[in-house]
Amino acid sequence: MKQSALTGNHGDRIRSDCQVKLQLPEKGGIKIKLNSKVERMFGEQIRQQAEEVLESLGISHARLEIDDTGALPFVIGARIEAAVKQLRETDLNWTPPVIEQNRYESSRERFRFSRLYLPGNTPGMMLNAGIHQPDGIILDLEDSVAPDRKAEARLLVRNALCQVDFYGAERMVRINQLPAGLKDLNAVVPHYLHLVLLPKCEHSSQVEKVAERIQNILKAHRQEREIYLMPIIESALGVENAFEIATASDSVVAMAIGLEDYTADLGVKRSESGEESFYARTRLVNACKAAGIQPIDSVYSDVADMDGLRKNVETSRSLGFEGMGCIHPRQVPVIREAFTPTEEEIEKAGRIVEAFREAEAQGSGVVALGSKMIDPPVVKRALKILELAGKLKS
Repeated sequence: MKQSALTGNHGDRIRSDCQVKLQLPEKGGIKIKLNSKVERMFGEQIRQQAEEVLESLGISHARLEIDDTGALPFVIGARIEAAVKQLRETDLNWTPPVIEQNRYESSRERFRFSRLYLPGNTPGMMLNAGIHQPDGIILDLEDSVAPDRKAEARLLVRNALCQVDFYGAERMVRINQLPAGLKDLNAVVPHYLHLVLLPKCEHSSQVEKVAERIQNILKAHRQEREIYLMPIIESALGVENAFEIATASDSVVAMAIGLEDYTADLGVKRSESGEESFYARTRLVNACKAAGIQPIDSVYSDVADMDGLRKNVETSRSLGFEGMGCIHPRQVPVIREAFTPTEEEIEKAGRIVEAFREAEAQGSGVVALGSKMIDPPVVKRALKILELAGKLKS
């Protein structure tokens, strides 16, 4: 059994976090040592909260040291709880209340143009993420979290879902690859989560397991809510099973592709042109369209290259994708703009639909715009552009 626990982060570049050192002696009551630049203003408040967290976890005797760099109460609570659970097995939790701003639902058809990834163990990046107005915010428990920090990240993400205002963004969590991801669900599902991203998905049975676990958790908490799923395809086998995965559950509303892992699986380098992944991307788009869900493209990893990003998004849209992941807030407006129909496209679509309706009213099967004949698929595309433009205005 460990004698002491260490959680959280501390250092010159760390903001809005704290590092917690904890020992649990047999006697002596609770002793707290606090190092904080805001001790004069908030020291007493921090100590009171620390005692409250320890007592709610059944701890009567503790030696607790907190190195604070401006952590909010939900962060302090998560770090202390994680430290306690390193030293003692307990089913008790300290969960902050859900703020009123976070009590909103998502919908199956909402736009998912831009989805901003945030490391699940870095609270400083969570606090202002919503002001960049991405369509979705992904609290990541998978690749951005070190293996030995997974447990404390799970508690931090749970508390962030309760306390951080994401300004209306769809609230998403990328869980770990199964089976570890099933444990993540226990922590995050009850707290107004909207969508779960399932990484490295290769079989429909994985989607079915996640959907079943979510329903069981919601039932246990007496919640009648819809939580949507977005499997991420990251291997050759996943690509080949794309349609089976897309139709594995009614909760699947979108499916994404992860090109870093996919190209690694092929044994090739990911290129700027993307020719090595063309088959996988078009195969995924086709599977999603056939299943009636949204296809979402991979992230663009060079956060300094806005021209490259814009070109990449234009290619994605031309292939049929309806959104893309972001790894930096500056990518959000570029992606959203590129997926939004231009005024020229909307105007042309309007003229095509008008010509179609005139021909239909005259009982003519021939639709023409000027000297050009208009085929039915062109009319269908024009209707989709007008529908999208209408939704964006509403």
